[in-house]
Amino acid sequence: MKKFAILAVIAVAATLSSCFNKAPKADLKEELDTLSYAAGLAQTQGLKRYLVEQVGMDTTYIDEFVKGLLEGAQADDSPKTKAYYAGVQIGQQISGQIIKNLNYQIFGEDSVSTVSLDNFMAGFIAGTTEKGALMTVQEADSTFMSKLQSFRTRQIEKEYAEWKQQNIDFMAATAKKEGMLSLGDGIFYTVETAGKGAVPADSNLVKVHYEGKLIDGTSFDSSYKRNEPLTIRPTQVIPGWGKALTAMPVGSKWTVYIPQEQGYGARDMGTIKPFSALVFTIELLSIEK
Repeated sequence: MKKFAILAVIAVAATLSSCFNKAPKADLKEELDTLSYAAGLAQTQGLKRYLVEQVGMDTTYIDEFVKGLLEGAQADDSPKTKAYYAGVQIGQQISGQIIKNLNYQIFGEDSVSTVSLDNFMAGFIAGTTEKGALMTVQEADSTFMSKLQSFRTRQIEKEYAEWKQQNIDFMAATAKKEGMLSLGDGIFYTVETAGKGAVPADSNLVKVHYEGKLIDGTSFDSSYKRNEPLTIRPTQVIPGWGKALTAMPVGSKWTVYIPQEQGYGARDMGTIKPFSALVFTIELLSIEK
């Protein structure tokens, strides 16, 4: 695959000029002519597949590829030319891959929204040239991550606004039910079986049976169905679970109502949509040694 590295750089220059020499014709008069021709042809083994699958080239425009190929092959080997083609290559990667991946990361799969290419390139060029940057690279990295999280949360809140409100209303109604007990932080529970054993600490391994449901009754996980208790530390589960485990004596079986802030929050966990309140049946079987 190494022999395609130069060809990949040449290929991205295909649209940079409209005036190119025509493709040369084979003229195999001498042995060296034949050797040269065979060497060129041999280098193309697997090239078309590489161009389609790895570069993403549409072979409908193979003539444009040839034009770019000839321009690159006839270019000199000066540092200036090398810098130019490196810029073309990375520019094509920005256009064809980086911006698309960034848009997917920010806006999701089906959105037609896009980041500002001008601002992206302004930052990219400032970082590359080390001139005129408005922040350090380290600051840019942390700024990007915090802004991305904030932006994605707003997008998710907009998308799941109705579901979020349904879960808020559910937890509000749950808090008012007769016999409901509070663990604080918006977590409520009812006692199905009152245990009389020890109460685990955060550091303890505990063995539990459990079933988790959404507010509409959808079961998303159950050790009962697997007939296999879970052994875990309270610090290894969502906060609402951990608070329940460190409050219930061994032998207890509780139904625990966990608000989204003490669950998975704005994260999309598949069956568990963002902002989901969770209802867990938790049965503390033992504290493991």
